Amino acid sequence: MLGTFPPKPERWSMDFFYPNRINDMWRIMGIIFYGDRNHFWDDADKRFRLPDIKAFLNERGIALWDTAMAVRRLKDNASDKFLDIVQTIDLKAMLDKYPSIQTVVTAGEKATAVVADMVSVDVPSIGRPVACLLGGHEFTLWRMPSSSRAYPLALDKKAEAYCRMLTAVGIL
Repeated sequence: MLGTFPPKPERWSMDFFYPNRINDMWRIMGIIFYGDRNHFWDDADKRFRLPDIKAFLNERGIALWDTAMAVRRLKDNASDKFLDIVQTIDLKAMLDKYPSIQTVVTAGEKATAVVADMVSVDVPSIGRPVACLLGGHEFTLWRMPSSSRAYPLALDKKAEAYCRMLTAVGIL
């Protein structure tokens, strides 16, 4: 799964992907896999439980990374709308290093646009896969809704979209 770039560190509840307390990614995964939106949340410490998240990802074979390696924030917020990507991921190098990757999932429009540009395909609709080829590597690209609370889709609808994708790729 590829996102764009994390928010500023003062917004983090942990030193990992989707660290913002109000980001819905770990709530989405909690709903899908455990029937509990707060499965990964530690209410007493007001943070996500990173060891549980890492164990879950390893158990399910889900890897996370960013599409942007260097960015310039045009405003003092985490919005992709005001994110200038200076350096993108070297997706071909990643696929060379991990040739077993069959599916690339992007969380949000900007992350999807980065990957779609690399593989010369149109940005797919949310929840729709597209076949891709990059440097001899065939994979399927899925565009998923952003897990940001700023994205105007209810949490249960985001979870439904991710659930359909995870089922289609054989993780569920």
